[in-house]
Amino acid sequence: MDFTLKKFTEIITSLKKAGYTLHTFSGFIENPPETKTVILRHDIDKLPANALKMAQLEHDMGIKATYYFRVVSYAWDEEVIRQIVSLGHEIGYHYEDLNITKGDYKKAIQHFEKQLARLRAFYPVKTICMHGSPMSKQDNRELWKKYDYRDHGIIAEPYFDVDYSEVFYITDTGRAWNKQSASIRDTVDSGFDIKIKSTSHLLHLIQTNQLPDKVFFNIHPQRWFSPGFAWAKELVWQNVKNVLKNLLTEVARRNILNTT
Repeated sequence: MDFTLKKFTEIITSLKKAGYTLHTFSGFIENPPETKTVILRHDIDKLPANALKMAQLEHDMGIKATYYFRVVSYAWDEEVIRQIVSLGHEIGYHYEDLNITKGDYKKAIQHFEKQLARLRAFYPVKTICMHGSPMSKQDNRELWKKYDYRDHGIIAEPYFDVDYSEVFYITDTGRAWNKQSASIRDTVDSGFDIKIKSTSHLLHLIQTNQLPDKVFFNIHPQRWFSPGFAWAKELVWQNVKNVLKNLLTEVARRNILNTT
């Protein structure tokens, strides 16, 4: 079975055995490692309880990760945030302010400031990461065409401050690995052409030293369960969402072709 907590444990174990050191995003930015490196990022889109399970698992394995929290009701859980901080992980803001304010830049930056302050009541947030908002016309990264996140004490944002010609980006968006048709905005201009067919295939690539020395993982805890009803429910629902994302991706592609 794929996308289980057992498989996630195998990924981390294999990375460590392959000689990779694992880092939070801010740790990577502030002290770039010279050894084989993995940046471990988690986007908390929903099911914060899953995030806590993953954070505890990582803590037990002696590693730290970065957890980006949305501020919508079904992702925001202050007790979970407190516990993840207590486990030594980094907390950041998974911002979607342009989407929430329907494209009003002034309201969006005010909303950003307010939510950043809420998170900083629990952790000295240094990094942020946009939420893709796949069903929205708004690209939340556009906020930084008018403002500068560094003015708010933010040192980095993954879509702006990583050289992906040197760092291989791997995301589980769409409950697959780098599935382009299921990723509306969770994509980067990668310098690598490495296909990952499944988690078992990913493990093979790690164990046979076929991955680059620098890797950035974006793993969504909401997708990772122990086998059972919740695992099956996520599998079915994600397949439905992927069909919708495929349609949106095709519409966007046609719109681009019609304007060129």
